[in-house]
Amino acid sequence: MCLLLGTYMGLFVAPAEEHMGEVQRIMYVHVPTAWTAMLILTWAFISAVMFLIRASWRWDNRLEAALGLSVLFCLMLCIQGAIWAKPTWGVWWDWDPRLTTTAVLLMAFTGIVALRHFVDDPAKRAMWSAVATIIAYVDVPIVYFSVRWWNSLHQQQSTVSTISRDFLIPLMVNFAGMLLLVIALLVLRTRTAAKRLEDEMLPPLPVPVEVMA
Repeated sequence: MCLLLGTYMGLFVAPAEEHMGEVQRIMYVHVPTAWTAMLILTWAFISAVMFLIRASWRWDNRLEAALGLSVLFCLMLCIQGAIWAKPTWGVWWDWDPRLTTTAVLLMAFTGIVALRHFVDDPAKRAMWSAVATIIAYVDVPIVYFSVRWWNSLHQQQSTVSTISRDFLIPLMVNFAGMLLLVIALLVLRTRTAAKRLEDEMLPPLPVPVEVMA
């Protein structure tokens, strides 16, 4: 409901931005996606650290849930950025520091998801993916500060005090909706991961007598 309301307000209620015009309206989806992606990545990092500290399968299940959503939201972020870049910069893609570091983030976490699919041993899979997540997370603050550290085409982050109320309300409503959706998906995917792990840990079924004969 929040996503529908925020999108409606962003498309039909909020005024066009003075300099970017109608193109700016994608920000009502793009910015909440970016915020939510950073939160999911941070949750993945916390889950990885907690697994290494406590060696609890619960944290590995949470990590698995966060990794899949991390890849999804990073992909959405890159696609939305390209849609915004075409009318703004004249190209679908530019090796801008923000775009490049985000693409690196997407590839890194896609690789970790692939790692989990190719490693059969649950203990090795959990350990390796936790360590890989912690290493890959180093890119998250680089993505955030890239527009300040390097000469970037991407605009710097705005603050609540610098955003007009007409723009801020649909932005925050969409963010609230996206955050609630992600929390629900994380809970669901964590339960799915726990069930899969439970099935994986079951002892193998005995071979039927007919087969042994």
